[in-house]
Amino acid sequence: MTPPLIIFDLDGTLAESKQAVTPEMAALLARLLAETYVGIISGGALQQFLKQVVDRLSGEADKSKLYLLPTSGASLYEYRGCDWRKVYEERLTEEEMRTIAAAMRVAASETHAIDFSAPAYGERIEYRGGQVTLSALGQHAPLDKKLLWDPTRAKREALRAAIAPQLPGFSVKIGGKTSVDITKQGVDKAYGIHQLCERLGIKESAALYVGDELGPGGNDEAVYKTDAKTKAVKDPSETAKFIVSLLA
Repeated sequence: MTPPLIIFDLDGTLAESKQAVTPEMAALLARLLAETYVGIISGGALQQFLKQVVDRLSGEADKSKLYLLPTSGASLYEYRGCDWRKVYEERLTEEEMRTIAAAMRVAASETHAIDFSAPAYGERIEYRGGQVTLSALGQHAPLDKKLLWDPTRAKREALRAAIAPQLPGFSVKIGGKTSVDITKQGVDKAYGIHQLCERLGIKESAALYVGDELGPGGNDEAVYKTDAKTKAVKDPSETAKFIVSLLA
């Protein structure tokens, strides 16, 4: 039986990093929305979710059953009245964002992982409301370069370890292939799942989470703090096969 709520990670699970979902994936999500509630949670900002997923859905897709949790669960959006309405946002203050950015620069210098004087593909530090994200190569780096930058996760882990002691009141976690995400303390994917299940009146134990980094240190690991069931996948193609099996 299809779970009453399925929550997906985005990059590496539904789509390649910052790439749009394929037409096949868009069609599968539309079919899934006809049967159950679907949540998508990732470190990107709302516009990234719209660009990668929502804009690719057919007009027949029931978006009223789709819930978006940008910035690692620091915010939640639902589709009402032909538009996306914010349910909540654990927004950082201007002072908090400046403090976080300063810590990021110190860590980059200490670890020698990032040279801020070198050219980048867009801004390296992005302020996303409820989250500040450090992207080593810049926000718009090509996928092939992102995949080559830190294949063992060692650079991101070094950055995370250097930033965390400077920011005891915040959650510091590895994000995408080249990024580290920082939110308020306790605000992570587990927090987002708690909020979404409460919003829908669905028990966490009845929900299913699908992600490509559920292992130790992965950006989906926080999900284990919830009662949601989990399904590990390797990439979007494996996710597509799993959705097909659910729909069958």
